[in-house]
Amino acid sequence: MYKLLCFVLGAIFSIFFRWKVIGAENVPVAGGVIIAANHVSLWDPPVVGTAIPRRIHFMAKEELFANPIFSWLISKLGAFPVKRGIADRTAIRTALSLLENGSVLGLFPEGTRSKTGILGAAEPGLAMLAIKAGVPVIPTAIIGTNKVFRDGQLLPKFKVIFGKPIILTRDNAGKDSLDVMSGKVMEEIGRLLKEETKAIK
Repeated sequence: MYKLLCFVLGAIFSIFFRWKVIGAENVPVAGGVIIAANHVSLWDPPVVGTAIPRRIHFMAKEELFANPIFSWLISKLGAFPVKRGIADRTAIRTALSLLENGSVLGLFPEGTRSKTGILGAAEPGLAMLAIKAGVPVIPTAIIGTNKVFRDGQLLPKFKVIFGKPIILTRDNAGKDSLDVMSGKVMEEIGRLLKEETKAIK
C-alpha cells in the first residue's frame, strides 16, 4: 500500500506541481536516519515521503488522527501520533525503536506548521533522539507547499532539498546543550531555504 500511494502521489506531484527533488543521494540507503524538515503545510509529509524510495515513519501530532480518512492515509504513509506540549514517552519509545531497527524517521522539529513560512526554533527532542539512537540527521528544506491556492497560485512548484548528513554524537552532547545542537540542524535547514530563495531571484 505504501509503495502504491507513493507512486500515485509522485505522479500527482510531477504532473500538477512540477516538483523537483534535490540531494536525495544524501539520504543513506540503509540504516536508521532522521529526516528533519521545515513545516509549512499539510502537504509536507506526503511530499517528503514520496521524495525518496525508503519508507518514512513520521511523528505527527495526535490531532491529525481524529479524522478517520486522514488518519488512515497518514498511517499508511508511516505516521504515528505524538502528544504535543508534554514528553510523550510512548512516541519517544516508538521513534527510538524505529531508528534502532534501521528505519527512517521524519520529524518537523518546529513542532507545528509555520503560518508565515518563516523558520521557527526547534522543539526539544531532535538531538536527543539522534544521539540516543546513534543516527545521522538529514536537514531538509520544503518549498512551495504553502502556496497552493494562495498568493494567486493554484498549482505552485514543489521542491524538496535534502542536505548533507549531520552527525550528533555523545561527545558533542557534553560540549553543547541538546537545544543548541538541534538549533544547528535548524540553521542548516535555514541555509538551504535561503540559498533556494536566492536561486529563484
